[in-house]
Amino acid sequence: MNKSKIVVPEAKEAMEKFKMEAASEVGVNLKQGYNGDLTSKQAGSVGGQMVKKMIEAYENGMK
Repeated sequence: MNKSKIVVPEAKEAMEKFKMEAASEVGVNLKQGYNGDLTSKQAGSVGGQMVKKMIEAYENGMK
């Protein structure tokens, strides 16, 4: 099973935008398409920033 498959195809564009914003916030230069030249640290910082922002959004929605 492909774990990176987006369940709602219409959300793909929004997720790409979200990923680019998170990368920009942590200073990682992402390109459209293939980004296999990133280090594990860079990729992890982007993913970590995305999770941080999702948690913040969830917590703000609970208030």
